[in-house]
Amino acid sequence: MATAKKAAKKPAAKKPAAKKPAAKKPAAKKAPAKKAPAKKAPAKKVAKKAAGKRKPNAAFMKAMTPSAALAAIVGGNPLPRTEVTKKVWEYIKKNKLQDAVNRRMINADAKLKEIFKKAQVSMFEMTKLISNHLK
Repeated sequence: MATAKKAAKKPAAKKPAAKKPAAKKPAAKKAPAKKAPAKKAPAKKVAKKAAGKRKPNAAFMKAMTPSAALAAIVGGNPLPRTEVTKKVWEYIKKNKLQDAVNRRMINADAKLKEIFKKAQVSMFEMTKLISNHLK
């Protein structure tokens, strides 16, 4: 009898179910994804903008004395670098020294040639060459 109980407890072997091919259904149309609502700016950024304008870097605002060659264009008084660059650009535009074809290039006249040491300079190179004439 003990053997009959053991035999009864064993599960019967299962037969694999026959797979039927799935019927093809037309694909359901998906609704376009909704965009998430825009988040509001954090309070810190808003407070920072409300505080006022950005403070200029003290190194740029320090008055520097131009060399004699540069003083012929911007004047002999000590000026911050930003003002020196503005005055040089005023001189360039007043005398139409910006190249007509490539506006990034500056054609040097007699005064600028003393500073640049070249006949033509790019506007990015110009600030580097001017800084050599400031103390």
